[in-house]
Amino acid sequence: MTKIAFSSDNHFDINKQDLPAVIAAQTEFLLTNAIEQYYIGGDLFNDFLKSTAFVEQLQAQLGHHTTVYFIAGNHDMGRHVTFAELENNPNPHYIHNQIVPINDHWQVIANNGWYDYSFASGPRKEDVAVFKRGLYFDRVIQQPMSDLERTDLSLHQIETALAKATKKTIILQHFAPIGDDLAYPADDPRWLMINGVMGSKRYGELFKQYPVIKKVIYGHTHFTVPVRVKDAITYQNVSVGYNHHRLTEWTADTFIQSWINKLSIMVLTD
Repeated sequence: MTKIAFSSDNHFDINKQDLPAVIAAQTEFLLTNAIEQYYIGGDLFNDFLKSTAFVEQLQAQLGHHTTVYFIAGNHDMGRHVTFAELENNPNPHYIHNQIVPINDHWQVIANNGWYDYSFASGPRKEDVAVFKRGLYFDRVIQQPMSDLERTDLSLHQIETALAKATKKTIILQHFAPIGDDLAYPADDPRWLMINGVMGSKRYGELFKQYPVIKKVIYGHTHFTVPVRVKDAITYQNVSVGYNHHRLTEWTADTFIQSWINKLSIMVLTD
């Protein structure tokens, strides 16, 4: 039996969290609940080095009892990391484009993912690209290819891993693989643009072709929605989200309780 947990979009800097207090509280919860592997689906900080440092500090407190893994979200990618470093990084906790064994019967296939504007409803793809380059946070991310090409690369990486998969598989990615969580307010053209950079419907289309996939964990969209089952695959959004004067996305009054509320905890045997 192996007990694992998943979270995403903790956004410690935007949420103005006291890091020593957060590390202490998360450590206590993970140890008390005997979590053996803790997976973070990206967006810890607006800075990759800060995200890496946090993971290493949390791991130091957890010791050998819990192993911490993470992938990068778009916010982590914003500072102090190159595209090449995101694709090939020696940090043992960073698992983009890797297969992580859980036990004899289960594994995680982890990939940062990306977006191709396929969730945009209304605006042309060219308009979404202009919006991203001009106003959206991701304009600061170093990228030697188009968004479509980056999504193609991510899909190819996942498909290559799936071609070798014999164990039951959990997919961990940052960006949305299905559009069920997204809102399409007709009176807000900017929001329709934002949907274009939430993920890609091609992930969901790929996943349904592989019976080994049992669950998909993701974040990025900051919605609290029911767990969904599509094509015999369970999809769960574990993003904690923001809590500030303009946006209140937490599910509780405190960060830690919101984090606990959104955790996906799985007990895996066979």
